Amino acid sequence: MAETAAVQRETGPRGPVASAPAIAVARLRRDYGERPALRDVTLELAAGETLAVLGPNGAGKTTLLRVLAALLRPTAGEVSVLGCSLPREAWKLRGRVGYLGHEPLLYRDLTGVENLRFQARLHGLEDLGTERISRLLDWVGMSRHADDLVRSLSAGMVQRLAVCRAALHEPDLLLLDEPRSHLDPEAAALVEPLIGAAPGRTRVIVTHDVEDGLAEGDRVLALRAGGAAAYEGPASGLSAGDARAIYGAAP
Repeated sequence: MAETAAVQRETGPRGPVASAPAIAVARLRRDYGERPALRDVTLELAAGETLAVLGPNGAGKTTLLRVLAALLRPTAGEVSVLGCSLPREAWKLRGRVGYLGHEPLLYRDLTGVENLRFQARLHGLEDLGTERISRLLDWVGMSRHADDLVRSLSAGMVQRLAVCRAALHEPDLLLLDEPRSHLDPEAAALVEPLIGAAPGRTRVIVTHDVEDGLAEGDRVLALRAGGAAAYEGPASGLSAGDARAIYGAAP
């Protein structure tokens, strides 16, 4: 697999982007003790684009998302997200990012609507929050369960609420870690207007679905086990077979 034998960086079909990128990462390293999770990762993403992050378990995909969300400090390297230098300006960034991780970040002993009202207060949306919460619950088909405790809901229902939480404040950047997990096709279609590709929407999406990742991303970052980048560039520059080979599977 010649084109993924080393890190590659290519210019997209639109050519160099004149304005500052939404995300700029240079030589990022993140260690857990003596174990490296990310090693010398470099990438750029323009505003309005989607970056699909591929790679096997243990490749550092979730760690990368948490660094970009200012939830983890980089061990080394430079990270700029929406013009904020991390970790120094993390306080400026957090209200502009919608993060959807493996954990829903909802209080299990509160109802769905209580969780969203709490999030609205955190983002200073007391005046507009009630109306927006109602619309979000309608969009994802959760209005009938708005007053149910989160701990009583199915995994798919909790995921739909988590999507509402991440999109509630209309963030400038969505950071999505396997966002359609636990969702059947109907539920996945319901959340698509909130987290799917849309004009002007900037996203980083972690997925194990190679074909969907290549179709959904403007750019792709493919990570090897151990956290080193195998490919970073336009989605059109990486074939599904070469992407699967990074996982160790036959093309």
